[in-house]
Amino acid sequence: MDIGLVLNTLRDPAGVPFYPIVFQALYILTWALHIAFVLLALGGIPLALIGNAKKSIDENWKKLGAHMTQVAKISVSMLIVLGVAPLLFTQVIYDANWYVTNTLSGLWVVAFIYILILAYSLWYWFYYANKGNSSFTWLIGSVSFVAFIAAGVLMHAFANESIQPDQWMNWYAPNGVIDTSGTVLHIDILRLAFMVSLSAPVVGIFLLNYTDYTSKCDGYTAEYLAFVKSLGKKIAIVGLLISAVLFAAWVLTLHMLFHPLVLAIVVFVLILLFMVIKESNSYITTLVLVVTALLISTLREVIRMNIMSKYGYSIYDYPMNIDWPTVIMFLSTFVCVGFTGVGFMLTLAWRAGRTKGLYTADGTVTKLANATVGITIIWALVFIAWGLVVVFKNTL
Repeated sequence: MDIGLVLNTLRDPAGVPFYPIVFQALYILTWALHIAFVLLALGGIPLALIGNAKKSIDENWKKLGAHMTQVAKISVSMLIVLGVAPLLFTQVIYDANWYVTNTLSGLWVVAFIYILILAYSLWYWFYYANKGNSSFTWLIGSVSFVAFIAAGVLMHAFANESIQPDQWMNWYAPNGVIDTSGTVLHIDILRLAFMVSLSAPVVGIFLLNYTDYTSKCDGYTAEYLAFVKSLGKKIAIVGLLISAVLFAAWVLTLHMLFHPLVLAIVVFVLILLFMVIKESNSYITTLVLVVTALLISTLREVIRMNIMSKYGYSIYDYPMNIDWPTVIMFLSTFVCVGFTGVGFMLTLAWRAGRTKGLYTADGTVTKLANATVGITIIWALVFIAWGLVVVFKNTL
């Protein structure tokens, strides 16, 4: 089988609506944002379960467990929303890979949706049962956690299968017999272990942020803050060390141990480790963590590009049919609506959390709120009007 011919034949003949490198950059950015909340959820859920188990004997764990339950709930919401974007960008520039994976593992792709729905529903059940002191709370939360892990493993398997075109025919027709069951599932244990291990440093550094943020709030004792800070520091240090070992083992199998991007990731991990040990400003530490996440996301893309280039497949060879109205609508939505709305929510949360007692919005927050509402209304009117024009133009 000529793999290169197959890959290029499977590409969308319509090409792409804008420059491929832009979709590639957006994929790297949105995947990094998505995985950040995935890791925060994976790290936060065990802490919530421990807090639930210890809430009757330890007030510190009781309070932390309740808060991490909320953090995990919000993180899952964010990872689902942010997870759509990288999938769409992947589909645009690597459509052949994604469609083949959906064919090979079709049953699991469908099951993924239901598993995620089950996991999220059970976590909400855990959230409300925890507030009501139900005797089944811990069991509900544990089942939810297992379901989340299963969903993560499936998505990892899909990504892993998509970058192995040399194995597609063997998986689709093992020993020459076509398998249409859609049950193919292949996991890279080292890669999966490394990605999951990152949840420890992510949640550890989050706890350091949490300590600094709540230090200005009412209702948090010095003992509680010291407990959370110590816990976060320990988790972050141990997590970074484990992640570093797994990362080295993974890239060694790829023969990329001395790749410039890999070395850059190692340097940033060492910087993170130093900053956590020295208890540096947690917000600056988080910025370093964000850069590290972007580098890891970039490495994933470099690995995929290297594999695909062996078969003569390059995203930069895609024919372009630039659709300026769509591009303008997308960018205006992404920048104007997205940045303004997120900026308003983050500013509001920051100001409210750093104020003792009742918070009253100041001028900056009020202006951001009005701007967010105004821009959203204008965007909705333009979107509806634009849609109606297109519909009538193509039907009348």
